Amino acid sequence: MSQPPAYRREQPGSQPASHSPGYVSTIARSPRQPLVILPHTLSEITGPVYGHARIGPLDADLTRQHEGEPLGERIIVSGRVLDENGRPQPGTLVELWQANSAGRYIHVRDQHPAPLDPNFTGAGRTVTDENGVYRFVTIKPGAYPWRNHPNAWRPPHIHFSVFGPSFVTRLVTQMYFPGDPLLAFDPIYNSVADPKAAARMISQFDLATTVPDWALGYRFDIVLRGRDATPMEA
Repeated sequence: MSQPPAYRREQPGSQPASHSPGYVSTIARSPRQPLVILPHTLSEITGPVYGHARIGPLDADLTRQHEGEPLGERIIVSGRVLDENGRPQPGTLVELWQANSAGRYIHVRDQHPAPLDPNFTGAGRTVTDENGVYRFVTIKPGAYPWRNHPNAWRPPHIHFSVFGPSFVTRLVTQMYFPGDPLLAFDPIYNSVADPKAAARMISQFDLATTVPDWALGYRFDIVLRGRDATPMEA
């Protein structure tokens, strides 16, 4: 069988290892046997992908979803969703979720003794425009402890989910911030063996996205596949 062109191939070490001992939970949950491929039916590869309701005007602005403004540093995160040839992917559903500025998620299992913010839910969604561009207004998340190893702290990060034409074509990644000293100690970030590929999970400060006197801007392009693909969790 012939191989795909080089620009479409994923390079060794460019994606997270499913079994990464430094990331302790992968020891128990990573597969030990060959994967079983299940055929997809029509109901799994077609159908609605936007959840229970239409996307509203505030879904992409996490700072205006409640009565008051959330605490923390306001930021703008934008970028493009691209294929392996750099072609934009319009009409793509992009979701994000994150901790608040104190490093706390609104989740029953998050017992980090940091304050919750009644004006910040930490979730948003949008659809890319005709140029494959998405844009979110949010709050820069805080670091938080996670008990993976002694004195373990997760770097500030934002989870991104990108959907194709159905729920089974979903990809998930994490976006980090430039210059973060915690990246060197984070086994999730470092599960991507190729340093150049891991760096594709780090956003770039973008003055063009920054709004004067209001919010700093960060750029984060998501490449779906190929040699320059963004590392994906699933």
